Amino acid sequence: MTSNLRLGVNIDHVATIRNARGGDHPDPVRAAILAARAGADGITAHLREDRRHISDNDIARLRDILEIPLNLEMAATDEMVKIALAHKPHAACIVPEKREEKTTEGGLDAVGGHNHLVPFIAAMRDAGIRVSLFVEPDRAQLDAAKTAGAQVVELHTGAYCLAEGEALRDELRKIITAAAHADAIGLECHAGHGLSFDTVGPIAEVPQIVELNIGHFLIGEAIFGGLESTITRMRSLMNNARAQVSGEKTA
Repeated sequence: MTSNLRLGVNIDHVATIRNARGGDHPDPVRAAILAARAGADGITAHLREDRRHISDNDIARLRDILEIPLNLEMAATDEMVKIALAHKPHAACIVPEKREEKTTEGGLDAVGGHNHLVPFIAAMRDAGIRVSLFVEPDRAQLDAAKTAGAQVVELHTGAYCLAEGEALRDELRKIITAAAHADAIGLECHAGHGLSFDTVGPIAEVPQIVELNIGHFLIGEAIFGGLESTITRMRSLMNNARAQVSGEKTA
């Protein structure tokens, strides 16, 4: 287990607010810089095929300005791989994408889409980009991600965040089991989607998970408390949860 649990901050919805009115404000690149100052270990941005929030120019500016890693979320398409190869972000996370969805609704089907994914993963890996697949906490999906060539998996935590009572405990057990399996087969394990101050603790305690990617909640909460203080609080909650299972003390 690593005691250092990384936080990736997704800035998509700063761009959503900007695009609602047009113009340049608020600037997602400025949000990324503030996130880094507040303790983010990386920045995630999803360049959707319909460009509903993050734009091509945002990706270019982020790549030029950021001093912490950029994780490009993307669909497995020729267009998106071409963009990834042009900008060479630190990492690329392949996610499922539907034009009509409000947000990513579930994990990628790495089993059914295995042969489709292989050449995209290979092309990005050959360019030095770390490739992640956003998948459900399911053993078959993890095995398929591994054989397709991914180096990383990000476990979809959406069902866990929405569950209550015994269903919540069941979803958490799935994540714990999946994280252990990912580690056992040599995949770096991340997690994200829907995490909040209330739900992050048990996920942060899972020892094989090395990174959490959080966006919508942080941007929404920043309206009330400011972006830097919101990220600082999330960082503290993550650190405290990880310290409980690692036996370390936090300041």
